[in-house]
Amino acid sequence: MTTLSIFHQSQPDEARTVMTDPGAIGDALARHGVRFEQWPTRDLPADASQEQILEAYSEEVARLKQECGFQTADVISLNPDNPQKEAFRQKFLDEHTHSEDEVRFFVRGQGLFYLHFGDQVYALLCQQNDLISVPDGTRHWFDMGPEPQFTCIRLFTNPEGWVASFTGEDIASRLPRYEGLAGVAG
Repeated sequence: MTTLSIFHQSQPDEARTVMTDPGAIGDALARHGVRFEQWPTRDLPADASQEQILEAYSEEVARLKQECGFQTADVISLNPDNPQKEAFRQKFLDEHTHSEDEVRFFVRGQGLFYLHFGDQVYALLCQQNDLISVPDGTRHWFDMGPEPQFTCIRLFTNPEGWVASFTGEDIASRLPRYEGLAGVAG
């Protein structure tokens, strides 16, 4: 279940608010300029190729490209048997920003986005069919967990893809990781 947990940065051990209603989650995130949507499920084989996935969601991807000026879309997938899973996890665990919106649509699996707004941190556990668009300049990080299992469509305005600017803050190390929050969902 998609879950939004809101923490005060001075009390990182206890969420002040936990939401599971998609409408309430969307409203809470929209106040900070974050786009949250849930797209309909498409019937895809478990081993669907990037081309099959992009074709299945072509209408939604085309709409976002037109609305937001995205130039490229691709698919990223990670499974627990990937020998580099820990290195991939570490790459995204520190707070950073981007000079473009970070957009992810979860075709399968789940992952945890942390969004840092002032003295609050919003931890959004995204699930299959969730779309999140984190506005450029927003301080955030991502935790895929120790046994990642997800497939996401990514959209970019920069053809170079994912480029991060790390803040050097240690806030990410003070909040519960995926292992502690993924259980909130269910």
